[in-house]
Amino acid sequence: MPATKLYESGLPVTEATFKILTDAMPQMVWSTLPDGFHDYYNERWYEFTGVPRGSTDGEGWAGMFHEDDQPEAWRRWRHSLDTGEPYEVEYRLRHHTGQYRWTIGRAQAVRDQNGKIVRWIGTCTDIHEAKLVAEANELLSHELSHRIKNIFSVVGSLIALTAREFPQAKAFATQFRERVASLGRAHEFVRLHSESSRPAVEITTLQGLLASLFEPYPAFDIGRIAISGDDPMVDDRGATPLALLFHELVTNAIKYGALSNDTGTVAIKIYRQKANIVIDWVERGGPEITGEPSHAGFGSKLAVMSVERQLGGSFKREWDILGLRATATIAERRLAR
Repeated sequence: MPATKLYESGLPVTEATFKILTDAMPQMVWSTLPDGFHDYYNERWYEFTGVPRGSTDGEGWAGMFHEDDQPEAWRRWRHSLDTGEPYEVEYRLRHHTGQYRWTIGRAQAVRDQNGKIVRWIGTCTDIHEAKLVAEANELLSHELSHRIKNIFSVVGSLIALTAREFPQAKAFATQFRERVASLGRAHEFVRLHSESSRPAVEITTLQGLLASLFEPYPAFDIGRIAISGDDPMVDDRGATPLALLFHELVTNAIKYGALSNDTGTVAIKIYRQKANIVIDWVERGGPEITGEPSHAGFGSKLAVMSVERQLGGSFKREWDILGLRATATIAERRLAR
């Protein structure tokens, strides 16, 4: 649009420029007055919804949402208007075809030099395909987890049947079956979860979580895995990524590190450092380490990513000749709500 037409439109230059920029964006853009009255939508909004211009001004926009999503959208919007906090919510928005498509709505307050809110600028982003893919992946994850649980159950039943055939092995079979059951419980922690599939874990402590995770392994029973130090609280948000990390560490220690022989040990020390929780994992007495491995397995990468991305923490490893030393540092507030 030629610059001269910015004035011919009858709009101030800044407002006209805003309109040009927002119409060029692939997202739906809207804005409101400080009290939340919707007074502007860009072209993408009208293309997506197919509604007549001006029909969604004021509170007319709310009718575009799926009726099941309206109460939560209103609740969050009113909270943002009352507090000035950013607005974000997922909802189903009616497309011009009549289909409801998942979108994510966000808004940020615009303030003057005195901090007073003068306008809200928001966007709606179509995430429908991504949402469907995520739901399909979650369904697959549930199915995989269900099958793994069934395998644990079948293995436990086979052990019980074998013990009946060989009564002299009953004590061994009972202990082995208990370990298999413990491994099944640990599996619930270490598989990946969405917010909805996350296990309903009662708030626990970090030492308690690690003890549950290591329970299936004989090395823990005989004291070759020792946990000491502080014992912060952990809930379901912190449990899964931490369990994934330490499950990977103990598995690698059994395959390659200090727990791959009969004498090596693992010492886990937990301590507070300002607002952080630091967890040191130190292996000693295993095979001599000649250097950092040339390749990190997928499990190791996934475990580290889970701590860094889900908990905003950090993780580092030192390949000392005496054994691996690994350190996880996480803000304590991220471990439990």
